[in-house]
Amino acid sequence: MADDFGTVDLTNCDREPIHILGAIQPIGFLLALTADWLVARVSANVAQFIGHSPEDLLGLPLAEILPSAVIHDLRNRAAMLRGADAVERMFDIVLLPGGAAFDIALHVSGDQVVIEAEPASGEYGDASGLVRSMITRLDQCADMESFYREGARQVRALIGFDRVMVYRFAADDSGEVVAEAVKPGIGKFLGLRYPASDIPVQARLLYKRNLLRLIADVDQQAVPIVPARDAGGRPLDLSLSVLRSVSPIHIEYLKNMGVQASLSISILVDGKLWGLFACHHYTARCPTFERRSVSELFAQMFAMRLESRERQATVEFERGARDIADQLLGAIASDDTLLKDPDWLGEILTRAIKADGVGVWIGGNHAFSGVTPSADAFRRIVRALNGTTAGKVFATDRIASILPGAEEFAAESAGLLAIPISRAPRDYVVLFRSELVRSVRWAGDPHKPVEYGANGPRLSPRESFAEWKELVQGRSQPFTASEIRVAETLRATLIEVVLRLADEASAERQHANARQELLIAELNHRVRNVLGVIRGLIRQSQPAEDVVQDFVKVVDGRIHALARAHNQITDDHWGPAPMQALIDAEAAAFVADDDKIVSEGAPVLLNPQAYSTMALVLHELVTNSTKYGSLSVPDGHVAISWERNTAEDLLFFWRETGGPTVALPTRKGFGTTIIHRSVPYDLGGTADVDYRPDGVEARFRIPARHVTEAPAAIRATPPIRSARPVAGLPAAAPERMLDGHDVLLVEDSLIIALDAEDIVTRLGAENVTTAATVDGALDAIAHSRPAVAMLDINLGDRNSFAIADRLLELGIPFLFATGYGEQAKLPESHRDRTVVQKPYTIENVARAMEDILGPAILA
Repeated sequence: MADDFGTVDLTNCDREPIHILGAIQPIGFLLALTADWLVARVSANVAQFIGHSPEDLLGLPLAEILPSAVIHDLRNRAAMLRGADAVERMFDIVLLPGGAAFDIALHVSGDQVVIEAEPASGEYGDASGLVRSMITRLDQCADMESFYREGARQVRALIGFDRVMVYRFAADDSGEVVAEAVKPGIGKFLGLRYPASDIPVQARLLYKRNLLRLIADVDQQAVPIVPARDAGGRPLDLSLSVLRSVSPIHIEYLKNMGVQASLSISILVDGKLWGLFACHHYTARCPTFERRSVSELFAQMFAMRLESRERQATVEFERGARDIADQLLGAIASDDTLLKDPDWLGEILTRAIKADGVGVWIGGNHAFSGVTPSADAFRRIVRALNGTTAGKVFATDRIASILPGAEEFAAESAGLLAIPISRAPRDYVVLFRSELVRSVRWAGDPHKPVEYGANGPRLSPRESFAEWKELVQGRSQPFTASEIRVAETLRATLIEVVLRLADEASAERQHANARQELLIAELNHRVRNVLGVIRGLIRQSQPAEDVVQDFVKVVDGRIHALARAHNQITDDHWGPAPMQALIDAEAAAFVADDDKIVSEGAPVLLNPQAYSTMALVLHELVTNSTKYGSLSVPDGHVAISWERNTAEDLLFFWRETGGPTVALPTRKGFGTTIIHRSVPYDLGGTADVDYRPDGVEARFRIPARHVTEAPAAIRATPPIRSARPVAGLPAAAPERMLDGHDVLLVEDSLIIALDAEDIVTRLGAENVTTAATVDGALDAIAHSRPAVAMLDINLGDRNSFAIADRLLELGIPFLFATGYGEQAKLPESHRDRTVVQKPYTIENVARAMEDILGPAILA
């Protein structure tokens, strides 16, 4: 069955290497053209067909050899080549005025266009009718055996070879003749198998690239390519050539079989080499190029029909198995005891997957039905299965491959399919198949030791093709891929069944459902509260005068204060969060100098309600101080401290010094209301604010029920770098930070994207490109390289890490953005990237841009 190796340089082959490195069969001629359509190489027999010697042609433009009309047609056809392995064909082309017609094949080899020509036959004007008739006969076949047989018969009728076989590859790359059409009286190969070594890896790769391979006469002398190698010492790659010559190893192989001519046509199913039409003739024979082209087209249609039939059979089998799984689930739903009946379970499972016996292992107990190994052997099998991949169906046709000593019970149980139905401890339903003792008919001994022949030790062809029988023992009928997929469906069904039988599992599900309902209710409550707070912020913050920009800025600041607090309390699944983290977040948001706000107190945690309340209170205190108090001047400071009283309440102190003279507010706005009333109203504590001339002092008491002691080691240390929104902005106006830069924004929400686009535009970006998807962003990068990028981490059901990888490859600076706060998870390659937390502000984006671009950009 083996084929030759194209242009592979077999270093241990010392006989006539020119046949391998660059030669063609003499049934036609070859021209290789450069990009300028100059003749670069020719076959040595070119004069036989067009009257020019090789020496006359090398270096000539093709226009000086062939008529312009022919060159025009050749160029047009060459322009139709698409893909690395494309070959175009032309039929009945008269190359020279008054000369004979040729059938032509064109393909690209490296940087050259290769033209191959054979004398035309003119047999078919339109081959489509012939192929259609051949396919119609295939479609009338009732089963796969007749389908294979009809395919072989159609190919033999077309090319006239003595023997045409349908040769199917197995999973181990050995091959079997599953059908043949043969001339009477020469013997049959049907049912014979050939070892994988008969078709080396190189040949298999060529079969996928070049679907048809002809050897017209094993005794013919190959015609060399002139020159044999180019200036770089490389032979012409003839992998796609229709005339390429034959490896001497394959010649020996065919001669040992008594074959004078051969033809192979690849059968590709789902992109893989399913098999071949392997054709043998016992005298020299060269089917015309047209007939070979028709047979190749038929093989492609045959493969399509084969793939369709196989898929349809798989669909029907799996549909029937799913029906059985539904019946199993329905039956046990009404009678849980059925799972304890191995005979009933075995009967229904083996209707879906054929087996000789079923063993059930649940909680260390077992039950059997049909032909199975002993209880002790079953226990050993279960231990071996525990070493396989967890949570997946496992199948083998040889139990001895996972369990030493399994040969002793192989007669009863040689193969198994194990369906795991729990995690710990591992429970299984195992289907057993008995030993299938069979005789495999090989075309010669597949276990023949390596021989040292004339062509080296590794590639010596077999000399004997006498039928050799091997008795296969210790194996069962293998489980198919469809059966394994069905087993996965049954696994899901059986897991459901086991859960229904387990009282503990049932109780746990009930508790889980109750907890889930409680969680949903609590979540709904919190969402409603947050919406209420935001609504109240907007309504209460509305100014007496219609100053929209100031209004938006005030509301935006308060929402950001809540967002920062929410990040802290959700970081520990809505649990208590550190007081110090709240102070650090607010200080970082408004103050450039770390010494402006000094805090002191034992580590304490506030529960979520108190944390959100104090976030607003602290935000208003910092905001007011930044506008009117000590934080508004260079020498001003704020001292924050806290302590526990005898009742374990938390006393929180705010003291301003070094600021301008303070006066009692003349208008009581919403911010003042928050400071005075939030702690008493929301937390049941107290609030006292003293507007002393030398600085505001405030004292808050938070009841003990809202406070938890924390270890001294607890400090708010974000796991990812966060851009500080305002602190440390340079003296230069932030609107000029991105002056002249092109920015890529990746954001899946249009409203947020528009907001971000406005921010970077205000920062001076020259061009802003927005994308909502990974593919859109990658296309944008390929079209126009940005100077900097801002990537939303979560884009619907995908993330932006693929975009980040591409930007990293190109050396483009970028930052991430997220609404997940500190819970955002970054891959190892981007662990130290700057992250902006939503919602966006011009301040936090400016700080992030400074982090990734450096202060130099501000100059």
